[in-house]
Amino acid sequence: MNDPRESDGRVVAKNSPNKGWGAPQPAEGGELRRSAKGNPNGQNRGRAQDRESLRNALGRIRQVAERDKEVKFTSLWHHVYKVEHLREAYFCLKPKSAAGIDGVTWEGYGEGLEENLQDLSGRLKRGAYRAKAVRRVEIPKGDGRTRPIGVPALEDKVVQRAAVAVLNAVYEPMFMGFSYGFRPGRSQHNALDALWVGISQRKVNWVLDADIQGFFDTLDHEWLMKFVEHRIADKRMLRHLKKWLNAGVMEDGVWRASEEGVPQGGSISPLLANIYLHYVFDLWADHWRRHRATGDVIVVRYADDFVVGFQHREEAERFRVDLEIRLREFNLTLHPDKTHLIEFGRFAAANRKRRGQAEDVQFPWFHPLLRHDPS
Repeated sequence: MNDPRESDGRVVAKNSPNKGWGAPQPAEGGELRRSAKGNPNGQNRGRAQDRESLRNALGRIRQVAERDKEVKFTSLWHHVYKVEHLREAYFCLKPKSAAGIDGVTWEGYGEGLEENLQDLSGRLKRGAYRAKAVRRVEIPKGDGRTRPIGVPALEDKVVQRAAVAVLNAVYEPMFMGFSYGFRPGRSQHNALDALWVGISQRKVNWVLDADIQGFFDTLDHEWLMKFVEHRIADKRMLRHLKKWLNAGVMEDGVWRASEEGVPQGGSISPLLANIYLHYVFDLWADHWRRHRATGDVIVVRYADDFVVGFQHREEAERFRVDLEIRLREFNLTLHPDKTHLIEFGRFAAANRKRRGQAEDVQFPWFHPLLRHDPS
């Protein structure tokens, strides 16, 4: 397999939004939820202290990540299993979210919250924690089809949420500025704003609207762990990431192994997807536009959907060919029905009419950005 690094040998790069525009620094931590049933109101003060403790810990990790883009983190897991951090993760979950295969609900777990968190912390600390299979359900899509969603068990949701908070402190400083999906402080609307600024202020005459076919179902576990190990050397963190990847899926009472892909629905899956595409697409696309393009190129990615704008048609066509080759190296392909190269600009309609093509073209390239639900 080819080395996923850029051709100049770098593993990571600084945030690089499309020139002249970008997004604000993401906030750390999430909004507090209401107290679990049976918890005293005085616990709110304790939760505020928990949040401050977590913010300080994540701030120190982030400072190291920003200062040294090549450093490997060897001691992260103890931040995950601290009771106060697990408690904060618990209160960041949606109270009414569906239960996993064990049937445990948010409110049910909260009835004995402190005892449950102490027990969970102990199992995480001594290596006795076991990830449960993800309950798979089908939810309807707008086109009449369904989309598979994975529902983790409650404790898996808590631990994943705590782990994501820690890993975000490592990865947020290194993720690219044009990546918007499932990141703190960023939304579909930020992506749309960035796209609008890019196409209105740059010379964009051709737009590649692209979608990776079955990305969340085909993501390669071996490549993913190689990418993670570029920055994470904490063996316990790596071991638990593998536990979640290999926990399997339960559907209609039948368990099946998950040898590839990450189930949509868990807290850890969007982050792992962003890590994968950071190395497979983001760094590569940024290197391509800086070293191979002669005209303007803008990039906006939201999860596995991305829009790339070009000044020159020949560069847009060459980028698509190079991208297909790049994706194949990592067991990915572009969706043939959802990937389009579209002429864009004030003269596009006249040019199409002159060539005998339809004057009006439906522009689907912002719809993928809107269909994702980052919650």
